[in-house]
Amino acid sequence: MVFDVPAEDGGALSVLNDFYNEVSNINDKNSNWIFVISKPTLNETENIKVLRFPWIKKSWAHRYFFDQFVAPKLVKKHKVDKVFSLQNVTIPHLNCEQILYVHQSLPFVEYKFSFTENKLFWIYQNIIGKKIIHSIKSAQKVIVQTEWMKAACLEKTMVNEEKIKVVPPKINIEIEKFFSESEKNLSTFFYPAGASYYKNHRIIVEACRELKKKEINGYKVFFTLKGNENTHIADLYKIVQEMQLPIYFIGSISRAQVFDFYTKSILLFPSYIETFGLPLLESKLHKGMILTADTPFSHEVLDVYPNAYFFDAFNSIALARLMKQIFDGEISYREASILKQESKENLKEYALTDQL
Repeated sequence: MVFDVPAEDGGALSVLNDFYNEVSNINDKNSNWIFVISKPTLNETENIKVLRFPWIKKSWAHRYFFDQFVAPKLVKKHKVDKVFSLQNVTIPHLNCEQILYVHQSLPFVEYKFSFTENKLFWIYQNIIGKKIIHSIKSAQKVIVQTEWMKAACLEKTMVNEEKIKVVPPKINIEIEKFFSESEKNLSTFFYPAGASYYKNHRIIVEACRELKKKEINGYKVFFTLKGNENTHIADLYKIVQEMQLPIYFIGSISRAQVFDFYTKSILLFPSYIETFGLPLLESKLHKGMILTADTPFSHEVLDVYPNAYFFDAFNSIALARLMKQIFDGEISYREASILKQESKENLKEYALTDQL
């Protein structure tokens, strides 16, 4: 039985869909799978049953009731041999084997949110985080996406190192074009990210303000936002408009369009809370230039890559300096000789089902 009731959109939904597709391709008629979800729609097959509980999303109380009472009953009712939780926490009151997939990095990052700064993130770090740590201890096996997450989990829980396995997310992309060095491309910046506060769009806006103060122009920045996603983004959008900063809110774009941007712009990635940081690897595989926050996840993907430059995620002056050095030619593009073997390793299909 696979539990993933929180998944509704974004990265969590991608994890669910990828795993469902993986299971769908298994030719083992002796194994039966039951997916327990909330609002997403998954097709049933001969050996895949789908149980949907959209009411879970009504409130935290509904979710708590489901976790404590409904979920354990489902396991017993269907006589489940093994539970795989994709939702960072285990199912309580069970006797069968449980395997836990942890992809929520908030309880493990160095940056700590105060309650007044962001109530939801504070809850994740201080309340839900304790539940995640307890779940890591109680599960029979734990799967994470990166080595830094494994190290962080081990530090918090002190469990046996063999208990935690690293399975990177699948990178199913076919690269048709690579980044090309030109004056236009070296003065165009791109940040494909959602509207969460920790994605840190603010530092890019502040860096552009620094450049404007010095009357530095001739560059463009593109956000995959509309500008009205939440109050924080709306405030940034207002600053951009009032100061006439060269930042363009282009809204959500297709995966193909994102890949096209990697070939003709420099990736900005100031996010300071990620489990993996997928755009970093995608841009690297397109041999692009990357300016990224100095974090454990960015170093895991980009160390030894010649066109990656790191900056303090909270220092807009440092980011502005790097941007200026690039379009002034002080930092030049280095031919990224990504070996075919390395690319194959990055694109390797890691199967979660192999760990079950």
